[in-house]
Amino acid sequence: MRLTMYTDFSLRVLIYLGAKEPEAISTVQEISDTFHISKNHLTKVVHELGKMGLIETIRGRGGGIRLKVEPENINIGELVRKTEDDFQLVECFNSGTNSCILSPVCKLKGALYEALVAYLAVLDSYTIADFIVNKDELSSILFERPL
Repeated sequence: MRLTMYTDFSLRVLIYLGAKEPEAISTVQEISDTFHISKNHLTKVVHELGKMGLIETIRGRGGGIRLKVEPENINIGELVRKTEDDFQLVECFNSGTNSCILSPVCKLKGALYEALVAYLAVLDSYTIADFIVNKDELSSILFERPL
């Protein structure tokens, strides 16, 4: 299983915001510059994270974004399920377009489904808080870089 860039960027934004002080405000430009990723793409990610209720956006001068939910309440498995649109690891996971002749007797589909369930179960056991326990190290990389 491979996560999309959309999910990757969503996780990076949440880790970035979680590593900051709770009331600190960040901008999309700041995060884009830090990770060297497209501001336009990141804007879409931030918009969706806002719609999910995970971040709040502050408009106007001095505005930006910050976490709306405590890091320990942002479940990674749930986020991945919301940001990924395709968990069909193989063709036979989609009965509408499956043309594999092995499907009626294949045992691989079951094993792959079991692996997917295990993958998501592992992600369900983590929150953003688990990935920001090293705030000092994160801060030195994210916020104390020379311009």
